[in-house]
Amino acid sequence: MQTQTVQWLDGETAQSSVWISENAAPAPKRVQLVDDTLSADVAYRLVCEGTGLLWRGDFQNAKLLLQALSRRVEKAIHKPLKASQLKAQAKAPAKASSKAQSMAEMFHAHRKTQAQRSRILGNLIIELQADWRIALRRAPDVQVACTEAWGDCTQASSLVSLQALQGLVGAHEWRKKGVPVPALGADARIHPYFGVFSPLRGEYLELIAKAPLPPELGAHPVAFDIGTGTGVIAAILASKGIARVVGTDLSDTALACAHSNMQRLNLLGPVELLKADLFPPGTAALIVCNPPWIPARPTSTIEHAVYDDNSQMLKGFLNGLAAHLSPGGQGWLILSDLAEHLGLRSREDFLAWVEAAGLTILGRRDARPRHSKTGDASDPLHAARSKEITSLWRLGAANGQ
Repeated sequence: MQTQTVQWLDGETAQSSVWISENAAPAPKRVQLVDDTLSADVAYRLVCEGTGLLWRGDFQNAKLLLQALSRRVEKAIHKPLKASQLKAQAKAPAKASSKAQSMAEMFHAHRKTQAQRSRILGNLIIELQADWRIALRRAPDVQVACTEAWGDCTQASSLVSLQALQGLVGAHEWRKKGVPVPALGADARIHPYFGVFSPLRGEYLELIAKAPLPPELGAHPVAFDIGTGTGVIAAILASKGIARVVGTDLSDTALACAHSNMQRLNLLGPVELLKADLFPPGTAALIVCNPPWIPARPTSTIEHAVYDDNSQMLKGFLNGLAAHLSPGGQGWLILSDLAEHLGLRSREDFLAWVEAAGLTILGRRDARPRHSKTGDASDPLHAARSKEITSLWRLGAANGQ
């Protein structure tokens, strides 16, 4: 979380507060007090100009205004080209590029559009009091959600975008209710913390749950879960009967989340949690890693679970795996091929990294994703998402040790 000081005028009185942003979005340079009398069209013009609208009206009306702004942003993004633009496009020379390059361009354009949308909508602002309370009519109680995400309040007041606040409240609901994980049992749930990636995609968890364990675990019953996050993979490994599972993560929030989930599942005995960059000390007969699948730069805390800049975590896992496997042990790499369909990483590159790391491929198990975007033809990246396969790659040391 990053903070900045924001100043504005309330009549002729100068006011200031702390701007809170999880994705390092800069505070608006201009802040204007607004209320229910503001029309959506005027609000849209102001937020597009970069003016922060500090809401002083009914909270539920602020939510309605955010929805109206969102519709206007979507309409602007998908605005059809004018006849003159179409004519100029038709006269332009055809671009010589491969399909993969075209998909990569679409991906980067899509991320740019998402960032632009977030910047515009992020200019509708809510003030939080010293106890994380919202002093507006019909405002919800967000004190627990804010405390979970940011800890105890240390300033007199703070400003946060309504869009970000809604995301924080949604994360609180996931933490409270939990995410069903059938791979752990019919009634088992994992409770993600704010900023820790939620295990909503179940196909990769089923791959782990159904894969036969390496025979070497009989002689050396230790497994590592690299980048444990919520601890869901560590929990599945422990539920498969592995005597000792070490889950690692660099995030203190993730480790606290994993500890809470292991406590709920009564797995604190077999599961040990350790702050480490990738591998813990020692060796294991099974090492599992589910790195971020897309090689792109993350722009917020939660995006670190989705985007792996320059495939650094993937390469780090591959390069360190052989040295941390016990004789005859296996590394299980959970990886989607979406990056390949987007033209961001080739299969040839991946296989070359495996070979250069002194590893050999022992086998692979595949599953098709079942999330809603795979069938959403309106998604700009549908052509890639519809072909996506999630795989469990079984890797071993090439020298057989």
